[in-house]
Amino acid sequence: MTANQCVSRCIGLRHHLTSRKILEKLCHRMLHSLSILLRRKLFHSSFSLIHPFSTLTSTNHHFQVNDFSHVDFHAIAQSLLPPPNPSSLPHKHHHPNSPLKTHLFNLSTVVPETTRAFWRLPHLEPQHVLQLLLAFQSNCINVEVEKVRSLWEIFKWGIEKNVGFNHLLKSYEIMASLLVQVGLLKEAEGLLFALESDGVFEKLIKGYVGVRELERGVSVYDVMKGRGMVPSRSCYSVLIDLLVKMKRTRCALRVATDMVDLGGILSGDEVSVLEKVIVLLCVDGRIQEARNMVKKVLPLCSEVSSFVFDEIAFAYCDRKDFKDLISFYREVKCVPTLKATNRVVNSLCRDYGVERAGLFLQKLEGLGFSPDEVTYGILIGWSCHEGKMKKALSCLTVLLSKGFAPHIYTYNALISGLFKVGMLDHAREILDEMIDRGILPDISTFRVLIAGYCKSRQFDKVKVLIHEMESRGLIKLSSMENPISKAFLILGLNPSSVRLKRDNDRKLSKAEFFDDIGNGLYLDTDVDEYENHVSSVLEESVVPNFNSSVKEECSNGNLKNALILVEEMLCWGQELMLPVFSMLVRQLCSSRSQMKSLINLLEKMPHSAHKLNQETLNLVVQAYSKKGLLHKAKIMLDEMLQSKFHVKNETYTAILMPLCKKGNMQDFAYYWDVARRNNWIPSLEDFKHLLTHICHWKMLKEALQFLEIMLLSNPFLKLDICHVFLEVLSTSCLTSTAFVVLKQLQHCFILDHAAYNNIIRGLCRERKFSLAFTVLDDMLDKYPAPCLDVSVLLIPQLCKAHRYEKAIALKDIILKEQPSFSHAAHCALICGCCDMGNIGKVGILFRKMLSKGFSLDDKLSNMLIKGHCQANDLRKVGELLGVAIRKDWELTLSSYRYLIQFMCMKGRVLFALSLKNLMLAQYPLDGHIIYNILIFYLLLAGNSLVVHKILSEMEERKVVLDEVGHNFLVCGFLHCKDLSSSLHYLTTMISKGLKPSNRSLRKVISSLCNAGDLQKALELSQEMRLRGWIHDSTIQTSIVESLLSCGKILEAETFLDRMGEESLTPDSVNYDYLIKCFCRYGRLNKAVHLMNTMLKKNNIPTSTSYDFLIHGFCAQNIMDMSLNFYSEMLNWNLKPGIDIVEMLVHRVCQDGETELAEQFLVDMIYGGETPSKKMYCTVIKSYHMENNLRKASGLMQAMQESGYQPDFETHWSLISNLNSAKGKDTDNGSKGFLSTLLSKSGFLQKR
Repeated sequence: MTANQCVSRCIGLRHHLTSRKILEKLCHRMLHSLSILLRRKLFHSSFSLIHPFSTLTSTNHHFQVNDFSHVDFHAIAQSLLPPPNPSSLPHKHHHPNSPLKTHLFNLSTVVPETTRAFWRLPHLEPQHVLQLLLAFQSNCINVEVEKVRSLWEIFKWGIEKNVGFNHLLKSYEIMASLLVQVGLLKEAEGLLFALESDGVFEKLIKGYVGVRELERGVSVYDVMKGRGMVPSRSCYSVLIDLLVKMKRTRCALRVATDMVDLGGILSGDEVSVLEKVIVLLCVDGRIQEARNMVKKVLPLCSEVSSFVFDEIAFAYCDRKDFKDLISFYREVKCVPTLKATNRVVNSLCRDYGVERAGLFLQKLEGLGFSPDEVTYGILIGWSCHEGKMKKALSCLTVLLSKGFAPHIYTYNALISGLFKVGMLDHAREILDEMIDRGILPDISTFRVLIAGYCKSRQFDKVKVLIHEMESRGLIKLSSMENPISKAFLILGLNPSSVRLKRDNDRKLSKAEFFDDIGNGLYLDTDVDEYENHVSSVLEESVVPNFNSSVKEECSNGNLKNALILVEEMLCWGQELMLPVFSMLVRQLCSSRSQMKSLINLLEKMPHSAHKLNQETLNLVVQAYSKKGLLHKAKIMLDEMLQSKFHVKNETYTAILMPLCKKGNMQDFAYYWDVARRNNWIPSLEDFKHLLTHICHWKMLKEALQFLEIMLLSNPFLKLDICHVFLEVLSTSCLTSTAFVVLKQLQHCFILDHAAYNNIIRGLCRERKFSLAFTVLDDMLDKYPAPCLDVSVLLIPQLCKAHRYEKAIALKDIILKEQPSFSHAAHCALICGCCDMGNIGKVGILFRKMLSKGFSLDDKLSNMLIKGHCQANDLRKVGELLGVAIRKDWELTLSSYRYLIQFMCMKGRVLFALSLKNLMLAQYPLDGHIIYNILIFYLLLAGNSLVVHKILSEMEERKVVLDEVGHNFLVCGFLHCKDLSSSLHYLTTMISKGLKPSNRSLRKVISSLCNAGDLQKALELSQEMRLRGWIHDSTIQTSIVESLLSCGKILEAETFLDRMGEESLTPDSVNYDYLIKCFCRYGRLNKAVHLMNTMLKKNNIPTSTSYDFLIHGFCAQNIMDMSLNFYSEMLNWNLKPGIDIVEMLVHRVCQDGETELAEQFLVDMIYGGETPSKKMYCTVIKSYHMENNLRKASGLMQAMQESGYQPDFETHWSLISNLNSAKGKDTDNGSKGFLSTLLSKSGFLQKR
């Protein structure tokens, strides 16, 4: 290849592609790119920014709304992407595999020591890919997705672009592992056919479980099992757990069976997962499979939770298969719990009678079960229900013989049973027995007695009971209230419709019964209805109706009582009906203080929890989310989605809000996509709150998607939505973004006065004044002046930007439109002129204010003091300060700072000290700030002696020097060349537990090293190390340079090694100077290590660093390393020095690699540089030595075109060998080679 061809090739390669990291979240570089974006999008648009929304007009100064359905919000989001940074583009010189090189370039900041060796290779071999993967795996702690994508592209390149390219097996394993680690699961799944490592399969399964892709996870599991691989138990556990949550019973059972078949002792967590499977089987009615699983699990663990056995017992109860239940208990040799037994006994009594229940209980007792008072209470209650009082009293005898105390429900049942069989006289004996045993009757017991006596018409005894209830404090009875009417009220009867009357007829024709003194009485009511009601009261007391009690308590809002009843209900073997359960769950969701109770209830009653309807489940998810129980909320929501239940808008909002607020971006992204797919429409208030959180994390893509959702789904709220969007983005320092978005929606609406104010206010807050001025221009074309606070913000900035006329115009508009704000407008203008340093205009404006009747006030005085301090006008400053002191105006701390700076600069130290005293009197709580300002400017002026006096004064006044003050002292004394004092205050600061600023540490250590006090610098560094403080580049450079200058090379290397091992190196580290130093000392390996450290922290070394390394390796005759660094620096768009290229050309020509030497010349030409004459001559001579005259002559021609004339010796050496040249130069027709050469050299003149 001739030089001309090389140059042509270089030019062809000039325009190259580049790779840059695709931003998943648009926010991270928005602020950096907005100014460029606005210039490109706004100023060069066909719509002038002066009239940015001119397509529509408005008569009411409000948004004009059109259809948003055709707006491409995705395109708007893409337009907000920053343009690629040219400085980060890889240099694309003569590389045959540019896409591959792009990905290598992306990895060069992760594993530079590995990629460095690959730049010069024509293609990568399988062992190279493995080397790259191994290096990446060992160096990456926090793996970036885009870096792994680059690895994946290189991996695919080997297979797709090279026939016969076979990756090594280890490469597949590492690649798949890395893909899973960053969540690129589908890509990893594509490698499964080549994998033999079960570890990668496990990671892939866990990865799919993590993103809830259950089908893929199970598919990978099946592939793994099909290949004879055995997952770990942790892998089994995570997969089974998700299968249970998603209610995939059949699959969960299959995987759980595989796990159990592995054998070996199960851990507690593994048993817990398997227990969930058993419970799920019970819920689905697959009792036999649940039973078999328990039998398999029991030999592998110490115990299975009693909750599991209870669930199996409940499932058998539902099927009424009590015979199999007994056999199950016998098989597993397990004693049933009281809860399960009571449930079984109650079911048997209800369905088959108390006799069969008693026989079943005997069988359970044979297994070791011991009944309690509740068990006997259930039998007693159902015996009374069946009228078998002998059986009931027999059970009571057994209960008492075992030392149990009957429950009040048991006493109520006995009393009711006795009334039912007509044993009225014994009913009162039960009450007396109850009281004798210390069990106080409650209103339910008296209610049973009242019902029994009312049924038997013994109203005298009813009166006695009412008075007894009153004496016990159970009821209140007024002197005017009839006890019988009160009794009817307790029974739930209406006293006005049920009356007890005396029959005054002599024949007693109406009398139904008689009282103790013989009066004939009768009931004035519907007797049949009365009898039915009283009988129902007695019947309810036999077997307590917990469902009705719980429902009643819920209706009354007594959740605490309702929960107590539920606990009692479960103990008594009863089941909460689904409607009552749902009612209780809904009320618990609405109570902020009952969240723990809600969780316990759902966990205790999984059968009922699985049957809740979608309305109730929505409330549960919302309640969990609002309480921050996101894990439980996600599980419940996933179950709803799996069951295809309708999820309410409020539910999606409830879970998205805390996920975004807490920064859980992975889960937020998942549910955000789910919500969008399911047509989620939040309210306007929720839109504002959630958008605030989204903007906090600078997620512009999601913010625009949110805007799209709201605009398309709320046609009547478009105006308010746009206002909220603008308001939130403005307060989130994203005003520019909001403005760009609204600009691109200009065909749909125009901005009103309030919106303009919000935009300008936000831009000023973000200090983007140039854009704020442009928006102001547009606003003034449509509306009056901005509101006062915005105008006051703009006027000083307009002055500062030398747009004084605009500031005056804005002030005049304010005076015209809002005359009451003229004082504020003038003050803002004066403030702007002070910032400009234009004291002349300040004076003119001030005199105008005075002429209009305004007087000098404290605010204006502070402005003028500041301005005259900046103008260096001592006389005016004194006058203004005198006025302020006489009028007792407060000086602001800002004015005080300007005054102290001015006085110290003028040498008026006494004046500064007096001013300090004045400020201390005005701001007694800000003493440390006042002293800090004084100390800073005194030291800046070199008055260190005065500072020592100030510090003594502070001690006397007990003003504590804070962290800022200490740092001022450290840096200030160094400024005064007082290193000892600076070091003293630095060490004092550290001893007090304060952290010096990086600037203080940097300056002190540098000064110690410069002063030759290396030992103290090392001691200070040791103090920093012990506290884990970062050593910035200057600190490290100062210490290492001092160590090297003392000949302590090993100590210098050890110091740097320690910095890396202890992570004390900053991200912005710069080792360029140290790289040169170590190269000079011949320590190339350390220099290379430092360069790699810089690259791994995304800091690109300078070309000089590369030059030193290349020179060093050439000197040591390690040409491969030299050439690697040469190629790397070209890829960083760095240009090597001419002397370095000359050296490389000389060395490769010596080694007989003349074509490579010629390529160096091509690289220089490509980079816009001209190779030196020495380079040309060296390569020409080398080709001549190789007898390659065609190449030599081509280079000779290129050399001459570059303006160099070859020397005679070079010409003659070529001419002397012309006899051996056989070819003719095609570019010169019939003209001979010699003639062409001589004419180009100037020896032959044209004719």
